[in-house]
Amino acid sequence: MSSPVVTRFAPSPTGFLHIGGARTALFNWAFAKNQDGKMLLRIEDTDRERSTEEAVAAILEGLKWLGLEWDGAAVSQYSRVTRHREMAEELLKRGKAYYCYCTPAELDAMRAKAEAERRPIRYDGTWRDRDPSTAPAGIKPVVRFRAPQDGETVIQDHAQGRVVIPNKDLDDLIILRSDGNPTYNLSVVVDDHDMGVTHIIRGVDHLTNAARQMQIYMAMGWDVPSMTHVPLIHGPDGAKLSKRHGALGVEAYRAMGYLPAALRNYLARLGWSHGDDEIFSTEQLVEWFTLGGIGKSAARFDFAKLENLNGHYIRHTPDSELLLHFKSFLPHVEGGEALLEALTPELETKLLLSLPGLKERAKTLVELMASARYLFAKRPLSLDDKANALLNEEGKAALKGAHEVLAAAAEWSGPALEAAVKAHAEAAGMKLGKIAQPLRAALTGTSTSPGIFDVLEVLGPEESLGRIADQLKN
Repeated sequence: MSSPVVTRFAPSPTGFLHIGGARTALFNWAFAKNQDGKMLLRIEDTDRERSTEEAVAAILEGLKWLGLEWDGAAVSQYSRVTRHREMAEELLKRGKAYYCYCTPAELDAMRAKAEAERRPIRYDGTWRDRDPSTAPAGIKPVVRFRAPQDGETVIQDHAQGRVVIPNKDLDDLIILRSDGNPTYNLSVVVDDHDMGVTHIIRGVDHLTNAARQMQIYMAMGWDVPSMTHVPLIHGPDGAKLSKRHGALGVEAYRAMGYLPAALRNYLARLGWSHGDDEIFSTEQLVEWFTLGGIGKSAARFDFAKLENLNGHYIRHTPDSELLLHFKSFLPHVEGGEALLEALTPELETKLLLSLPGLKERAKTLVELMASARYLFAKRPLSLDDKANALLNEEGKAALKGAHEVLAAAAEWSGPALEAAVKAHAEAAGMKLGKIAQPLRAALTGTSTSPGIFDVLEVLGPEESLGRIADQLKN
């Protein structure tokens, strides 16, 4: 019987959860769910100078917002340093590692010689077979892994295929620094082994590390996990993803008004595919996800595609659920806190009623917020320039007539109000737009809004007639 699948996401808390890391987490999560396995979370915080608690909190918050829950408690790599040192000692005992007493000057000379000979800079094995008793006094040694010098290391990668690295191209890497601190490649191997990780899914930039790590696994006599190295994400122009392309933290996408489900769908399509399917639910992603669906080529990040996809999700999210997303989004955007504080139960009801019209025009929650501001506006409304221009002499005359019709309305519903205003426009020999636009300006303070009769219904008779009256006084 095969072991249950265990994946892991292992970010370094030196910054926020960036979009590439979010995709890696998503792939690990989706594969674990597909296989009824587990995804573990390990915070690789051994770089004590650059690791921060704020970054750890941001990573955890970003994963939770994306809906990527991990199994068990998050593990701190730094908390396991003693275990990593023990394994370095074990490798020394097995003759798979050795003490290196090279001085900084010797290492500098090694580098200079390699550069002069236009060779890759690698450690030349000076202390590989020397007796430590001949070491110079006062030098604190590092511990180096005794890498095989002949043959090749082969990685059977689910995304990259068969990757062959000649062992002569891999030098004896340091596994324990002179201050006794373990290095990344040793710590990762020990942690993945101890945590029972069966499948490693990470960025292709770790492919060279994979070869080194395989050698450590083999030296310890441990099973090597299955490996999948996911292609990088590039910008629309094919260049390496930068901040101008969208290499931002997940919290930035939250503040830009993207829905978690939309971002999950979009990230899944960056480097993975299921036929020609572009839009699919998270449940479908879990059902369909296989490592074989991960491509080899770099994916291109495209904000326009993400926006369009997000618009689809906004339109198709049930209003009550969208309202919850909107409320949780407000604290993360400028001006949102004030709107959240102003959101009384009565106003929340109005907002819910207005969502069918609002979400038809919004690609992001930022746009939804902008369209919904008329609900929060206090009388008398301040009008933007375009709305102000609509309330010229002709506009106010049309507004006055509309006010009289609306004040006399027997039923305050969108269809009934529309019928009454249309009848008034026909009787006056006017186009409906000549009345609707001044109405829109008076009711919302802008020249764009959801359907004006929907606006009237949501605002109610008292607020609607009051806002119109305010503008007629000016």
